Amino acid sequence: MADSPQRNVLLVVLDTVRKDRMEPYGYDRATTPALSRFAEEATVFESAIAPAPWTLPVHASLFTGLYPSQHGADQERPYLADATTLASTLSAAGYDTGCFTSNAWISPYTGLTDGFDAQRSFFEVLPSDVLSGPLARTWRTISETDPLRGLASRLVRVGAKAHERLASGEGADTKTPSVIDRTKAFVEARDAGWFAFVNLMDAHLPYYPPDAYRERFAPGVDPDAVCQNSKAYNAGVRDVDDAEWRAIRDLYDAEIAHMDAELGRLFRWLRETDRWDETTVIVAADHGELHGEHGLYGHEFALYDELVNVPLLVTHPALETGRRADLVELLDLYHTVLDALSVDPSDGRRDDGIGADPVPLDRTRSLLADEYRDFAGVRRPDPGQRAVRDADADYAFVEYARPVVELHHLETKASEAGRSLPDDHRAYARQRAARRLDAKYVRADRIPDEGYRLDVDPAETTPIDPADDDAVARTERALAWFEAAAGATWDESTESAPETEAALADADERTRDRLRELGYLE
Repeated sequence: MADSPQRNVLLVVLDTVRKDRMEPYGYDRATTPALSRFAEEATVFESAIAPAPWTLPVHASLFTGLYPSQHGADQERPYLADATTLASTLSAAGYDTGCFTSNAWISPYTGLTDGFDAQRSFFEVLPSDVLSGPLARTWRTISETDPLRGLASRLVRVGAKAHERLASGEGADTKTPSVIDRTKAFVEARDAGWFAFVNLMDAHLPYYPPDAYRERFAPGVDPDAVCQNSKAYNAGVRDVDDAEWRAIRDLYDAEIAHMDAELGRLFRWLRETDRWDETTVIVAADHGELHGEHGLYGHEFALYDELVNVPLLVTHPALETGRRADLVELLDLYHTVLDALSVDPSDGRRDDGIGADPVPLDRTRSLLADEYRDFAGVRRPDPGQRAVRDADADYAFVEYARPVVELHHLETKASEAGRSLPDDHRAYARQRAARRLDAKYVRADRIPDEGYRLDVDPAETTPIDPADDDAVARTERALAWFEAAAGATWDESTESAPETEAALADADERTRDRLRELGYLE
């Protein structure tokens, strides 16, 4: 690292925020004044690519430095297993670690909070005793046993249904002020160096911004009068006209503005308490959102740039203030945090009992290093490093396993309307993509592949065959190399009936009662 290490790192994920709805990326509405001020002293990355289009696999990549097919956390196995997290490594190295969020996927239930000394989830659908202890162990037993994955899918679906119900109307009050308050309390109590992770959920459907922000950005819009169910639209049973899309986008802007104001409150406090200059601050989105583009709503069933080309802003003494156009990958943030705090998991601390071998610090993946993205000399390259072979182009890679929860909701909405989804509906497709600055290639298993020239068609409206364009052809070739290095992951899931009692053999009666109360068991 070019400069002395920082004492602390603050990593903020703005869940579901599109970069083109932020002022630092050219938006003409004042949705992000706090982040605009932050951008004046930060490095603003123009081409940061998420490894997946939704929360769980992206955060698992942030916390492990692995691609989704390596860590395996997706909706068919919705937890992180057999991986040592960034928080575990930093905690073992003597840093205090804290995690504060209202996102249901970031909990002991999924393993993403492993290693955090202090953690608080403000997601209230499932009580804390459900998200840990016997039920968490039961969940993993169910999910990792092939004949029982059908039950695991059922649990995911019921949990998602509860989330959908309780996250609407009065139940959708923002938890962001509480998340910020708890983060401040964590930092204030720390004497040693710290790593704080924060996920802010305001911009995730459904949109119920606080009144002051709704009146400013979406005056006259009733959140209950617009389409807040992306599955109904994607299933073709709910039309949305241009006026309604404008109203939906206005509500989305209002949510972002509220989130920005609360984040600004945290930033001001860090400055006022003289912590700012000794803290590396990273702000990113895990993925974006579609509002009718490509005929889709939400962040499922596609790998378009509105979903995977995300905002990323970083302050650190080794980085120059300004904008960077080069291609970066979000999973590089794992190595960037380690580098900022001068921690290498492979430097002899392997007697610390923190679990499976973590991914070592790789400075070719640290945004702070002079050798960033210089993969030629890497001794044990990962699938992405193996696939970058062009001398004059760089590539990022994205993976999307079959979306169990969203597919279930989509089929349900279609069925309620007396319809069925065709076998070649994109909701059934698993997808992978390679992206470089000027081109993208997406391969799928049920729908046609898609290639695009992003330099002339940034909205990805006109697919191009690799045979007709060299840049697209080279991007498809890089994707093939990535697939060869990552291995096949598109095996069909078993449809055999789950043996519930066998899976629950170790669960006590209290856990069984809780499952019944939540509707998981008959």
